[in-house]
Amino acid sequence: MTPGLGFALGAMLCFGVGDLIYKRAAAAGIEASQFVMLQAWVFCPGITLYAWLTGTLDPHLSALWGSLAGLFALIAFTNFARSLQEGAVSTNAPIFRLNFTITAALAIVLLGETLTMTKLAALVCALGGVWLLLAEPGARRGRPNLSSLTHVLIATVAMGLANLFYKVGLQQGALPETMVAAQAWAFCSTATLFGCLRERHFRLTPGAWRYSTLAAVALAVAFVLLMHGLARGPASVLVPVAQMSFVFTALLGAAMFRETLDLRKRAGLLVAGAALALFAVS
Repeated sequence: MTPGLGFALGAMLCFGVGDLIYKRAAAAGIEASQFVMLQAWVFCPGITLYAWLTGTLDPHLSALWGSLAGLFALIAFTNFARSLQEGAVSTNAPIFRLNFTITAALAIVLLGETLTMTKLAALVCALGGVWLLLAEPGARRGRPNLSSLTHVLIATVAMGLANLFYKVGLQQGALPETMVAAQAWAFCSTATLFGCLRERHFRLTPGAWRYSTLAAVALAVAFVLLMHGLARGPASVLVPVAQMSFVFTALLGAAMFRETLDLRKRAGLLVAGAALALFAVS
């Protein structure tokens, strides 16, 4: 079994919970920049305090990779939140979580991680599962319009690069909690700057703090677990496992938001489950 797999599975569940909270916030009419900024205000001091109390706050130059990842994560989560204002979470979450293909490919090419037949089969199954989960653009329910699709594709590429930066920083000796804290410092300061520039007359949307706090907690746990996994095992396996949360999100999203889960999407979930099993043994 791949080292760090248990951490990646825990991160997968937490990322799935986070995606559902993002959709809840979008359905409540909370603007994406405001939501991400408030999430950062909870996430940043929370993870910093946790790292300090546990003695794992040890910033060195290697942690700058976490800050770079934070900037790309800000681009990713802001665009993902915007995509959910017009698109279905059962469709957009699978697209967003496709970022693992970018991370896995770059880890194999740039970091020298091995490409086995099992890993290749898992990637093919994962891509096939995502393709089956996608619907034709343009319909009203369960399908992304062009604006939603553009935002989620930007989010996918940005998050794929962020995941690679996490692995590089950890390889250079940064502690997992320090990496997440460094990410949070860059994420929070930049999100606050953009939020203040965007909303000159700042007014909170009702429920914004509640959803932002819940998302911050879910993502903080997810990122800490993922960092611990990446400190032990290959990014080309553990990042895909963590990002397979779209299976969980698609199922609950269809039930909670009454999104269409037709035969094609059900087949996609089965194929994605097969990909997860292959990653687990690769």
